[in-house]
Amino acid sequence: MNKIYKTLGINSSRTQNIAKHIGWSTLYKGGSILANFLLVPITIDYLDQENYGVWLTLSSFISWFSFFDIGLGNGLRNKFAEAKAIGDMKLAQAYVSSAYFTITFISIILVVLFLIANIFINWTSVFNTALSLEKDLSILMPVIVGFFGLQLVSKLITTIYTADQNHSLQGKIDFLTKLLSLIIVWLLTKTNDSSLLIFGIVFSVLPVIILIGLNFLAFSTKYKDYKPSIKLWKKDHIRDIMSVGINFFIIQIAAIVLFSTDNFIIIKLFGPTEVVPYNLAYKYYSILVMGYSIIIAPYWSSFTEAYTKGDFNWIKTSVKNIQKIWLFIPLGLIIMLILSKWFFKIWVGEEIKISLELSLAMMLFVILMTYNMIFVNFINGTGKVKLQLVTSLISMTINIPLSILFAKVFHWGLAGVVLATCVSLGYSVILRPIQYKKIINKTATGIWNK
Repeated sequence: MNKIYKTLGINSSRTQNIAKHIGWSTLYKGGSILANFLLVPITIDYLDQENYGVWLTLSSFISWFSFFDIGLGNGLRNKFAEAKAIGDMKLAQAYVSSAYFTITFISIILVVLFLIANIFINWTSVFNTALSLEKDLSILMPVIVGFFGLQLVSKLITTIYTADQNHSLQGKIDFLTKLLSLIIVWLLTKTNDSSLLIFGIVFSVLPVIILIGLNFLAFSTKYKDYKPSIKLWKKDHIRDIMSVGINFFIIQIAAIVLFSTDNFIIIKLFGPTEVVPYNLAYKYYSILVMGYSIIIAPYWSSFTEAYTKGDFNWIKTSVKNIQKIWLFIPLGLIIMLILSKWFFKIWVGEEIKISLELSLAMMLFVILMTYNMIFVNFINGTGKVKLQLVTSLISMTINIPLSILFAKVFHWGLAGVVLATCVSLGYSVILRPIQYKKIINKTATGIWNK
């Protein structure tokens, strides 16, 4: 590895660590992508296209509940990294303890409230699906939310690993979850019964088991010095975490509305079956987003450490390198478009059609999304996210009306839903680089520096 670093001109230990974890993340993400693509046709075969559409929408719906961590996860990520950067291990443990016990309390309240609400909700009406699924959904929804509550707490361990610049751990967890899911669903196809209930339970329980196991392992070995203790819980620590976390919380809500409502909008406007081509196109073209995120994601906590220590030269060099790599994104998208018909035919057969309009709209989304990521990771690492908060709220507000306008009024269909998201993202692509330059040149004032 030292010879490779020397050949590539990588001298910084921080950059060497990032390069190492990018390598591992590439392997894990590649495995996850392969498992995920194999999972789609097997799942459609097991559930059928309509029930698969219901599951995709249900998954998006449940992901909305992730904002109930009220930003503690991202706040902990920054504060843990800052505490380690200045060598205060006791403070780092106090942050971990405060975050764990606070989210545990929040999760309990969330699950109890949902169990009460579930009695009065008709889920077949919510998801615009057949009445025959009413019983399964009334059982499945509490199970999913219950295990999601456990996941909300147990996934904090991945935040600690990431904050400590062990960036590939999340990829390893995702790969293991996808691989086991693929094996289990394949085994389910060998039975004669098709059950959305069983399928949903498998996908809810599996990641929680893996994360709980990782918590016990980590706090017994590598992170035993940071093991959560109720004695270290303090309001002051929560206030420190939330000083950054509350902004991340609001941004997270806006992002969920912006990126996770498309399935819900489509199922309401066009029915469950139309969710499937949208998601197939999204999964296909998002390969580049996932690949680029492998490179980008490790920089968040590294930017936090570098900014805390005043290493601005490393930050500037890193951002320039990331921008150069981004130039391959448009080229990759053109190649993917050329291969798309062949790929979709091999992947899911000829029954599901992906229109050229939908593909082009998804390509534009990927271009905007990946370019935005370059600067968002630096801004998140510094914690100066007030401008991002404001723009996220604006994007969240205009996305749904624009989706309905483009899809139904202008008759652009599924492509219109994607284009609405692109419009909602568009102006941010201009503002993020401006804020980066102001911060790095120490000329940021007002909202640019908050």
